[in-house]
Amino acid sequence: MAIELKRYEHNPIVTPADVPPSSPDLEVIGAFNAGAALVGDEIVLLLRVAERPISADSRRVGIPRVDLSETGGHIEVEWVDRDVPELDLSDPRGILYKGRQYLSSVSHLRVARSRDGFHFAIDPKPTVVPSTPYEVYGVEDPRITPIDGAYYVSYTAVSPMGVCVPLLRTTDFVHFERLGVIFPPENKNVVLFPDRSSGRYAAFHRPAGSAFGSTPDIWLAYSPDLLHWGDHRRLMGTRAGMWDAGRIGGGAVPIETPKGWLAIYHAAVGSRYCLGTVLLDREAPHRVLGRSVDPIMTPIEPYERAGFFGSVVFTCGAVRRSDDEVLVYYGAGDSTLGVAMTSVSELLETVEPVSALTAA
Repeated sequence: MAIELKRYEHNPIVTPADVPPSSPDLEVIGAFNAGAALVGDEIVLLLRVAERPISADSRRVGIPRVDLSETGGHIEVEWVDRDVPELDLSDPRGILYKGRQYLSSVSHLRVARSRDGFHFAIDPKPTVVPSTPYEVYGVEDPRITPIDGAYYVSYTAVSPMGVCVPLLRTTDFVHFERLGVIFPPENKNVVLFPDRSSGRYAAFHRPAGSAFGSTPDIWLAYSPDLLHWGDHRRLMGTRAGMWDAGRIGGGAVPIETPKGWLAIYHAAVGSRYCLGTVLLDREAPHRVLGRSVDPIMTPIEPYERAGFFGSVVFTCGAVRRSDDEVLVYYGAGDSTLGVAMTSVSELLETVEPVSALTAA
């Protein structure tokens, strides 16, 4: 069944203007791609907050990075004239300078809390800041998984060494224990499952494509302790000629249902990002039972089509507030955060059965 998730009528619920910058010489250009969790009677978000240096001269562009010699990770800036031939600004997300790739902004994670799921109080200061050599270009796109009375946060870390995935543990979203890198470069979109399957933890991950023409696909790995991952398996790939033909990756934390693990994933063709669903076997989640033929969410609203990087809907968090009600938090245009309302039953109806030969 084809659907389009119902947006909250007052979207976006968080914009860059709602988030105080971490420093007076920085401006917030994005508040999006939030991990989400139900904590008691509150919904807690970890927002990805992207900041860039404020330029006093429009003829120059700042290349930001984190200087770890300063307590808490101070952002230092290299200023470059925009008209130098070695500078490429064609992608707003990155800066190519003298053959080396940088990001145009540095992201940290910021806590926001809500009683109703729609109106959030945002902490005035950053919660998780880049603090290791693997994070000097920022920390991005967190997923929050409740496991055994704690909350585990997998997120993307970016540095000159590549893109990898570390893990945090918290019980209060104030104090965080760093557990180290669990997936090395080049990898991202790591999503931990909230319960064991056949005695083991499971996680989505997304290795980069290869020189042999493979696309960035979703893989699944198992672990005995959340720190050591193995038994890696390619879970599902792109589908030629369809909305997920370009690249795919894990989205929100999977939801346990009587039919199996229900997950929302993202896919892109070119620069257009959409969302879809997949159903996995409860005790053997490397087995794909079903997948949506059509996307469940496409960038159709003005705030999704425009933005820092337009034509994007991208989820890192969905909260199940009751047996059936689900709130999907999603980044719109790499700039703002929106929320859509759906249900477990509605999402399950989007899944079409697949065989092992057609699950690709």
